[in-house]
Amino acid sequence: MRFNGVVATALCTSVAFLGSVRAADDIDDGAEASSTSLSESSTSLPIEKPTFTPSNIKAPFFEQFTDDWDSRWQPSHAKKEDSKTEEDWAYVGTWAVEEPHVLKAIEGDKGLVVKNPAAHHAISAKFDKKVDNKGKTLVVQYEVKLQNGLECGGAYLKLLRDNKKLHADEFSNASPYVIMFGPDKCGATNKVHFIFQHKNPKTGEYEEKHLKSPPMARIVKTTSLYTLIINPDQTYEIRVDGEKMKNGSLLEDFTPSVNPEKEIDDPSDKKPEDWVDEARIADPEATKPEDWDEDAPYEIVDEEATKPDDWLEDEPTMVPDPEAEKPEDWDDEEDGDWIPPQVPNPKCEEASGCGKWEPPMKKNPEYKGKWSAPYIDNPAYKGVWKPKKIANPDYFEDKTPANLEPMGAIGFEIWTMQNDILFDNIYIGHSIEDAEKLKVETYDVKHPIETAEDEASKPKPSDEPPASPMNLKFMDDPMHYVREKVELFLTIARRDPVEAVRFVPEVAGGIGVLAVTLLAVIIGGVFGGSKAAQSPQVKKAAEDVKKAAVDTKDQVADAAATGAEKVQAEVNKRTTRSSGPAE
Repeated sequence: MRFNGVVATALCTSVAFLGSVRAADDIDDGAEASSTSLSESSTSLPIEKPTFTPSNIKAPFFEQFTDDWDSRWQPSHAKKEDSKTEEDWAYVGTWAVEEPHVLKAIEGDKGLVVKNPAAHHAISAKFDKKVDNKGKTLVVQYEVKLQNGLECGGAYLKLLRDNKKLHADEFSNASPYVIMFGPDKCGATNKVHFIFQHKNPKTGEYEEKHLKSPPMARIVKTTSLYTLIINPDQTYEIRVDGEKMKNGSLLEDFTPSVNPEKEIDDPSDKKPEDWVDEARIADPEATKPEDWDEDAPYEIVDEEATKPDDWLEDEPTMVPDPEAEKPEDWDDEEDGDWIPPQVPNPKCEEASGCGKWEPPMKKNPEYKGKWSAPYIDNPAYKGVWKPKKIANPDYFEDKTPANLEPMGAIGFEIWTMQNDILFDNIYIGHSIEDAEKLKVETYDVKHPIETAEDEASKPKPSDEPPASPMNLKFMDDPMHYVREKVELFLTIARRDPVEAVRFVPEVAGGIGVLAVTLLAVIIGGVFGGSKAAQSPQVKKAAEDVKKAAVDTKDQVADAAATGAEKVQAEVNKRTTRSSGPAE
């Protein structure tokens, strides 16, 4: 047999393999022990960390949160405006400048930290001079470290519009901004915001323009670097950790569009009352045929059917179980007369059926259902009505949306459920080269150290080999047992279905029972249920399915019976208790 051949081949191969391994074990033991010792020694060595040194990069605004940071940054004491409710939310969240407590990479390197979970935070810093990027490249870059992760909250910054009313103490969500950029996550929402406010040249009003398909934020506890570049040619680029994630056009990739449509629907144009927009209608000339019987039933009795010769009309379909025994603790006075449970009549298994015979139903060949007129093309159809187009009175064309309004400050105005979000190395300027240089000096230094420390802190994988599916026990973990057995069956079946059936018979048996059950259900539905005439083969298949299901249930019950015998006895007692004579 092929199965025996496979086993023999496997055994021979195993013997040869074990022999070679045994011969090499003595040679490798010393080297393996030495290698293991060296590996453990290397992972236990502390990671060498550099010391923070301020960068000499120059920019319109550059912040590394050195000791004089509080001379530039001021928390807000305003109240958050909410147009959706009448409630006022105070910015009660506190801020601190400190070293990270999770995966610290550079000694003495501090950042601005959100200290309170589930709180509104606002803080800002004014620029020494306004930042005007007209005709220039604008680069916004900063680091975010989510020390406690981020389940729901923002970690984005805002570049505020330069105006005389810009007071740090009053900074809030209502403060006019030019750019909003950075990560935001809550539930299924996970994106890197890029929103800019565009000034309508005709009305002077500002409107938010949102990036249509923003990239996803990186929700990790190591430092992430977010970079936004706006070029004078009206293009933009978003980088995360130095990797280009999104780029495109300010004129094409935002909603609402920077420039409105040249033409709009005429609001005064109305659809004529006699306009016909139904493409198809019921044929008004069609009539129901005279021989169309709407009352004819869907099924009728099969008058040609005859009772099978071996049909046992005097035999009941169910009989008392002859093997059932009255429980020893059964109390007739308390529990009533004991009556054995009913089982299928074994005499019916070899016959076409038992009990009163009735002819089956069949589909009525005269059935037509309710009549309705067929549909035809509408001769009066004029098409889908649309209002006429007119010139948009509010149309304008701004070919240079990259020329943003002058910016006078930077601010973080966020709400978050997680605290200890750290911001650092903020660059606002016009040089892509300087921003890249800053990345090399800071992010490129700390990120590999953080990654190495993060990997070293993870639990080591177990040296124990994974359990074989053949050694699993159903009662230890039923779901895992079934999943592993099915996966093993499918893996073997791809190579040799016969071997799979022999190697994992419980799965093959389950599939067979399921197939026969479905077949029995279909046959039962087609041929009219329990009262319909059934062939001996169909009847026997149904009884086999029922027996297989009972056997499967008994096997599971036996496995669980050890700790539940008394409970099961009481259940049996209740299910077989008599409330009157058997029918």
